[in-house]
Parts: sequence; C-alpha cells; structure tokens
Amino acid sequence: MQKLLLLSFVLMLGFSACEQTYLPKPKAYNRIDLPESAYQVLPDTFPYQFFYSQYAELSRDTFPKSGRYYINLFYPDYDAVIQITYKDLKNPDNNVEELLTEAFDLTMKHNPKAYSIRESIIAMRNNQVASIAELAGEVPSQFQFFTTDSTTHFFRGALYFNTANKNDSLRPIIEFIKKDAIEMLNTLEWKY
Repeated sequence: MQKLLLLSFVLMLGFSACEQTYLPKPKAYNRIDLPESAYQVLPDTFPYQFFYSQYAELSRDTFPKSGRYYINLFYPDYDAVIQITYKDLKNPDNNVEELLTEAFDLTMKHNPKAYSIRESIIAMRNNQVASIAELAGEVPSQFQFFTTDSTTHFFRGALYFNTANKNDSLRPIIEFIKKDAIEMLNTLEWKY
C-alpha cells in the first residue's frame, strides 16, 4: 500500500511538473560595446578649433547651400553624424539675433514627434556658455547645441542617425556621442 501511495504521489508530482505556463519574451536589443573616448585636434584650416572623437571622420559639408566652414563628423560604426555650421558674424548678412532664432526654431521643428525637449545652458571650460537641447522620442535629431561670442562667431551642431532604429535602442550611442559633443564644446576656441 505504501508503495502504491508513493508511486501515486510521484506520478502526480511528475504530471504537475510538466504543466508549463508560456510567457512571451520581451524584445531584446543588440548589445552595444562602446570604446573608451579618445580625441584628436581639428585641422588648422578653420576659424575655430576643438578636439573631436578619433572614431569620427571629418568631412566638409557638400550641401549646395552650406557655408565654407560647415563640416560633418561622421561616426561610421554607428551611422551617425554631427553636422556643424559656422557663421562669421562680421559678415553683414549674418545677424546674431536671426541666427539665435533660427537655432531655436530648428529645435522646435521636432516638437510634434518629441516626448520632451530639455534645453539647458552649460558653462564650458573655455569661459564661454553653450545652449544644448536634448530631444526624447522618435525624432531625427536627438541632440543639438550652439554657442556664440555674440560679435564674431556663431557655431551650431546637431546629431543625426542614418538609421531606422528606435531611439530607445540607440540611447547608449546617443550618450556616447553627446559626451564627444560636450568635449568639443569644452575645447572650442575661436582663432580670429
């Protein structure tokens, strides 16, 4: 009788252990291994100078309406680019108030798709200030910035990705490139 009871108990335990509840697995994102930050100096052919990432490729902006000192910092491993525009405020065609308005307007164009836009002023190591905008949501540009000395130079940048990935999955890369952009601003110097 004890053997029958023990056998029944083992069978019941076995049948109940085979019962499984299916739980769907959440979507996973690829693991992104980011390198240590490393910087190099911008060539001496621009009216400004800064340090930029060694993982970025420097090129002139080839858009027909781009200015002489517009450049792109392309990150080939992440298919991302920081587009940099520069305006000489000594040129009468470049009005600092209009450039400031345009910089804010370009950020606000993302408002319909942005969950939030966080704007802040940062003090840079070179005793200047910069305005940065961090955009959350499925927006084309997740990070934008500008700085000016208000009399001679106006410098603006925006980060773009050439990919259809969701920005949540790009968050580590955005933070990595944002750190590079902050280093760029901290080392920015006007040359003339």
